[in-house]
Amino acid sequence: MMFTRMRDDIRSVFDRDPAARSFVEVLFCYPGLHAIWLHRIAHWIWMREFFFMGRFVSQISRFLTGIEIHPGAKIGKRFFIDHGMGVVIGETAEIGDDVTLYHGVTLGGVTWDKVKRHPTLEDNVVIGSGAKVLGPFTVGRGAKIGSNSVVVRAVPPNATVVGIPGKIVLAPEGATNHGRPDLEHGRLPDPSATAMACLFDQLKSLELKYEELKNEHDTLKKQVVDGALKS
Repeated sequence: MMFTRMRDDIRSVFDRDPAARSFVEVLFCYPGLHAIWLHRIAHWIWMREFFFMGRFVSQISRFLTGIEIHPGAKIGKRFFIDHGMGVVIGETAEIGDDVTLYHGVTLGGVTWDKVKRHPTLEDNVVIGSGAKVLGPFTVGRGAKIGSNSVVVRAVPPNATVVGIPGKIVLAPEGATNHGRPDLEHGRLPDPSATAMACLFDQLKSLELKYEELKNEHDTLKKQVVDGALKS
Protein backbone atom coordinates (compact mmCIF):
# COMPACT_ATOMS: atom_id res chain seq x y z
CA MET A 1 0.00 0.00 0.00
CA MET A 2 2.71 2.48 1.00
CA PHE A 3 4.87 1.73 -2.04
CA THR A 4 1.83 1.93 -4.32
CA ARG A 5 1.08 5.43 -3.07
CA MET A 6 4.71 6.46 -3.46
CA ARG A 7 4.70 5.17 -7.03
CA ASP A 8 1.49 7.12 -7.73
CA ASP A 9 3.09 10.26 -6.27
CA ILE A 10 6.08 9.92 -8.58
CA ARG A 11 3.84 9.26 -11.57
CA SER A 12 1.81 12.37 -10.77
CA VAL A 13 4.99 14.46 -11.02
CA PHE A 14 5.62 13.17 -14.55
CA ASP A 15 1.97 13.76 -15.43
CA ARG A 16 1.90 17.38 -14.26
CA ASP A 17 5.43 18.71 -14.73
CA PRO A 18 6.87 18.60 -18.27
CA ALA A 19 10.29 19.50 -16.81
CA ALA A 20 10.58 16.10 -15.08
CA ARG A 21 12.99 13.96 -17.12
CA SER A 22 13.96 10.94 -15.06
CA PHE A 23 12.95 8.86 -12.07
CA VAL A 24 16.19 9.74 -10.25
CA GLU A 25 15.63 13.47 -10.81
CA VAL A 26 12.10 13.29 -9.42
CA LEU A 27 13.19 11.15 -6.47
CA PHE A 28 15.96 13.49 -5.33
CA CYS A 29 15.10 16.96 -6.68
CA TYR A 30 11.41 17.55 -5.99
CA PRO A 31 10.82 19.09 -2.53
CA GLY A 32 7.04 18.87 -2.98
CA LEU A 33 7.35 15.10 -3.20
CA HIS A 34 9.60 14.95 -0.13
CA ALA A 35 7.15 17.16 1.82
CA ILE A 36 4.24 14.84 1.04
CA TRP A 37 6.14 11.73 2.13
CA LEU A 38 7.33 13.36 5.35
CA HIS A 39 3.81 14.61 6.02
CA ARG A 40 2.44 11.08 5.81
CA ILE A 41 4.89 10.03 8.51
CA ALA A 42 4.04 13.08 10.64
CA HIS A 43 0.29 12.53 10.16
CA TRP A 44 0.56 8.84 11.13
CA ILE A 45 2.33 9.87 14.34
CA TRP A 46 -0.13 12.72 15.00
CA MET A 47 -3.17 10.48 14.66
CA ARG A 48 -1.73 8.26 17.40
CA GLU A 49 -1.60 11.35 19.65
CA PHE A 50 2.17 11.65 19.76
CA PHE A 51 1.68 15.34 19.06
CA PHE A 52 5.18 16.60 19.79
CA MET A 53 6.82 13.99 17.56
CA GLY A 54 4.34 14.73 14.79
CA ARG A 55 5.17 18.44 14.94
CA PHE A 56 8.88 17.67 15.14
CA VAL A 57 8.78 15.62 11.93
CA SER A 58 6.75 18.44 10.37
CA GLN A 59 9.43 20.95 11.37
CA ILE A 60 12.15 18.79 9.84
CA SER A 61 10.13 18.69 6.62
CA ARG A 62 9.72 22.48 6.70
CA PHE A 63 13.47 22.95 7.19
CA LEU A 64 14.36 20.60 4.33
CA THR A 65 11.71 21.61 1.79
CA GLY A 66 10.44 25.11 2.62
CA ILE A 67 6.91 23.66 2.72
CA GLU A 68 4.93 23.77 5.96
CA ILE A 69 2.19 21.15 6.33
CA HIS A 70 0.63 20.71 9.75
CA PRO A 71 0.64 17.02 10.72
CA GLY A 72 -3.10 17.20 11.41
CA ALA A 73 -3.97 18.07 7.80
CA LYS A 74 -5.68 15.33 5.77
CA ILE A 75 -4.31 14.83 2.25
CA GLY A 76 -5.58 12.50 -0.46
CA LYS A 77 -3.87 10.58 -3.24
CA ARG A 78 -1.59 11.97 -5.95
CA PHE A 79 -1.26 15.38 -4.30
CA PHE A 80 1.26 17.51 -6.21
CA ILE A 81 3.08 20.64 -5.01
CA ASP A 82 5.01 22.25 -7.87
CA HIS A 83 8.17 24.12 -6.75
CA GLY A 84 6.59 24.39 -3.30
CA MET A 85 8.61 27.08 -1.50
CA GLY A 86 6.38 28.99 0.89
CA VAL A 87 3.37 26.64 0.80
CA VAL A 88 1.50 26.58 4.13
CA ILE A 89 -1.27 24.06 4.92
CA GLY A 90 -3.10 24.40 8.24
CA GLU A 91 -4.11 21.80 10.80
CA THR A 92 -7.76 21.28 9.82
CA ALA A 93 -7.27 21.51 6.05
CA GLU A 94 -8.64 18.60 4.03
CA ILE A 95 -7.37 17.88 0.51
CA GLY A 96 -8.89 15.42 -1.93
CA ASP A 97 -7.29 13.38 -4.69
CA ASP A 98 -5.32 14.77 -7.67
CA VAL A 99 -5.04 18.28 -6.22
CA THR A 100 -2.29 20.62 -7.47
CA LEU A 101 -0.77 23.56 -5.55
CA TYR A 102 1.91 25.93 -6.77
CA HIS A 103 4.48 27.80 -4.70
CA GLY A 104 3.39 30.35 -2.11
CA VAL A 105 -0.11 28.94 -1.60
CA THR A 106 -1.64 29.28 1.87
CA LEU A 107 -4.53 27.17 3.12
CA GLY A 108 -5.15 29.17 6.27
CA GLY A 109 -7.69 29.97 8.96
CA VAL A 110 -9.43 33.15 10.11
CA THR A 111 -10.15 32.27 13.74
CA TRP A 112 -8.19 31.23 16.81
CA ASP A 113 -10.95 28.91 18.05
CA LYS A 114 -10.14 25.20 18.17
CA VAL A 115 -12.64 24.27 15.47
CA LYS A 116 -12.57 23.42 11.77
CA ARG A 117 -10.92 26.63 10.51
CA HIS A 118 -9.10 25.70 7.29
CA PRO A 119 -10.49 24.99 3.80
CA THR A 120 -11.52 21.71 2.25
CA LEU A 121 -10.33 21.12 -1.32
CA GLU A 122 -12.25 18.50 -3.26
CA ASP A 123 -10.72 16.34 -6.01
CA ASN A 124 -8.88 17.90 -8.98
CA VAL A 125 -8.63 21.42 -7.57
CA VAL A 126 -5.79 23.59 -8.95
CA ILE A 127 -4.50 26.61 -7.00
CA GLY A 128 -2.07 29.05 -8.61
CA SER A 129 1.08 30.47 -7.06
CA GLY A 130 0.68 32.94 -4.20
CA ALA A 131 -3.05 32.33 -3.70
CA LYS A 132 -4.52 32.47 -0.20
CA VAL A 133 -7.54 30.32 0.64
CA LEU A 134 -8.72 31.33 4.11
CA GLY A 135 -11.55 29.82 6.12
CA PRO A 136 -13.51 26.61 6.80
CA PHE A 137 -15.34 26.40 3.47
CA THR A 138 -15.21 24.02 0.50
CA VAL A 139 -13.54 24.54 -2.86
CA GLY A 140 -15.56 22.33 -5.18
CA ARG A 141 -14.30 19.55 -7.40
CA GLY A 142 -12.35 20.71 -10.44
CA ALA A 143 -12.28 24.38 -9.38
CA LYS A 144 -9.32 26.59 -10.26
CA ILE A 145 -8.00 29.54 -8.26
CA GLY A 146 -5.79 32.07 -10.03
CA SER A 147 -2.37 33.23 -8.87
CA ASN A 148 -2.28 35.72 -5.96
CA SER A 149 -6.04 35.50 -5.42
CA VAL A 150 -7.49 35.75 -1.92
CA VAL A 151 -10.49 33.45 -1.49
CA VAL A 152 -12.64 33.72 1.65
CA ARG A 153 -15.87 31.98 0.62
CA ALA A 154 -16.97 28.71 -0.93
CA VAL A 155 -16.14 28.01 -4.58
CA PRO A 156 -18.56 25.89 -6.65
CA PRO A 157 -17.31 22.89 -8.63
CA ASN A 158 -15.52 23.63 -11.93
CA ALA A 159 -15.49 27.41 -11.35
CA THR A 160 -12.48 29.66 -11.97
CA VAL A 161 -11.78 32.32 -9.34
CA VAL A 162 -9.38 35.29 -9.54
CA GLY A 163 -8.78 38.56 -7.72
CA ILE A 164 -8.78 40.10 -4.24
CA PRO A 165 -11.25 39.19 -2.90
CA GLY A 166 -11.70 36.21 -5.20
CA LYS A 167 -14.51 36.45 -7.74
CA ILE A 168 -15.81 33.87 -10.18
CA VAL A 169 -14.77 34.84 -13.73
CA LEU A 170 -15.63 31.52 -15.35
CA ALA A 171 -18.96 30.10 -14.22
CA PRO A 172 -19.34 26.35 -13.79
CA GLU A 173 -22.46 26.18 -15.96
CA GLY A 174 -22.35 23.23 -18.31
CA ALA A 175 -19.01 22.03 -16.99
CA THR A 176 -18.63 18.28 -17.27
CA ASN A 177 -15.00 17.90 -16.33
CA HIS A 178 -15.01 14.60 -14.49
CA GLY A 179 -11.52 13.56 -15.56
CA ARG A 180 -8.23 15.22 -14.69
CA PRO A 181 -8.48 18.99 -15.26
CA ASP A 182 -5.15 19.40 -13.50
CA LEU A 183 -3.58 17.72 -16.55
CA GLU A 184 -5.37 20.08 -18.93
CA HIS A 185 -4.16 23.41 -17.59
CA GLY A 186 -2.63 24.30 -20.94
CA ARG A 187 -6.10 24.26 -22.49
CA LEU A 188 -7.89 26.21 -19.76
CA PRO A 189 -9.42 29.62 -20.54
CA ASP A 190 -7.28 32.58 -19.49
CA PRO A 191 -9.04 34.14 -16.45
CA SER A 192 -7.52 37.58 -17.15
CA ALA A 193 -8.67 37.46 -20.76
CA THR A 194 -12.15 36.42 -19.61
CA ALA A 195 -12.32 39.37 -17.21
CA MET A 196 -11.15 41.78 -19.91
CA ALA A 197 -13.74 40.40 -22.32
CA CYS A 198 -16.45 41.14 -19.74
CA LEU A 199 -15.20 44.73 -19.40
CA PHE A 200 -15.21 45.21 -23.17
CA ASP A 201 -18.76 43.84 -23.36
CA GLN A 202 -19.87 46.32 -20.71
CA LEU A 203 -18.11 49.17 -22.52
CA LYS A 204 -19.81 48.24 -25.78
CA SER A 205 -23.18 48.15 -24.00
CA LEU A 206 -22.55 51.64 -22.59
CA GLU A 207 -21.60 52.96 -26.03
CA LEU A 208 -24.84 51.61 -27.52
CA LYS A 209 -26.83 53.18 -24.69
CA TYR A 210 -25.07 56.49 -25.27
CA GLU A 211 -25.93 56.38 -28.98
CA GLU A 212 -29.59 55.73 -28.16
CA LEU A 213 -29.73 58.65 -25.72
CA LYS A 214 -27.93 60.92 -28.21
CA ASN A 215 -30.40 60.04 -30.96
CA GLU A 216 -33.34 60.70 -28.64
CA HIS A 217 -31.78 64.03 -27.63
CA ASP A 218 -31.24 65.06 -31.26
CA THR A 219 -34.83 64.11 -32.14
CA LEU A 220 -36.28 66.13 -29.25
CA LYS A 221 -34.02 69.09 -30.09
CA LYS A 222 -35.17 69.00 -33.70
CA GLN A 223 -38.83 68.89 -32.61
CA VAL A 224 -38.33 71.87 -30.33
CA VAL A 225 -36.58 73.87 -33.06
CA ASP A 226 -39.24 73.00 -35.64
CA GLY A 227 -41.99 73.98 -33.20
CA ALA A 228 -40.30 77.29 -32.46
CA LEU A 229 -39.93 78.10 -36.18
CA LYS A 230 -43.59 77.33 -36.91
CA SER A 231 -44.74 79.55 -34.08
